[in-house]
Amino acid sequence: MDAEATADTVGHMVGQWGRERPDFDASPMLVVGRVLHLANRWDRSLRGPFAEAGLANGDFDVLAALRRSGEPYALSAGELSRTVLVTTGAITKRVDRLEAGGWVTRSVTEEDSRGRRITLTETGRRLTEALMEVHLQNQRKLIEVLTAKERAELGALLAKLGAALDE
Repeated sequence: MDAEATADTVGHMVGQWGRERPDFDASPMLVVGRVLHLANRWDRSLRGPFAEAGLANGDFDVLAALRRSGEPYALSAGELSRTVLVTTGAITKRVDRLEAGGWVTRSVTEEDSRGRRITLTETGRRLTEALMEVHLQNQRKLIEVLTAKERAELGALLAKLGAALDE
């Protein structure tokens, strides 16, 4: 689909519901539907650099979490799971791939021989920092249509919606 055809698909859908079932209040779709639609399109447009680097979906999230944790760039699987917001099983699969690529290592924790510490390698750190620069530039392009004030307002509104879900 071209950009013009998808410019406001959700608005068109809400209009159709208004015509077909005027008793339905489909207006929540104007926010929720648009956010979901944008998230899907943004996700597809942001994946390219990660795939080019040989990273599977979600792998960069693990690398970035390790890098932003600060030196020694190491976290347990449980800490990664909480930081990246996925299950420890998903973390294990991602770490397996990242370890095979030489971007992270696993070691036994000193506190508990059953626990594993995942550490970013120097190669992983360099890759993460290079990709982060590209990722932030790509994100800037996605929201450049908004003014700085609009970005701040939208960020605050999205944080408010997120906080309401956490309650």
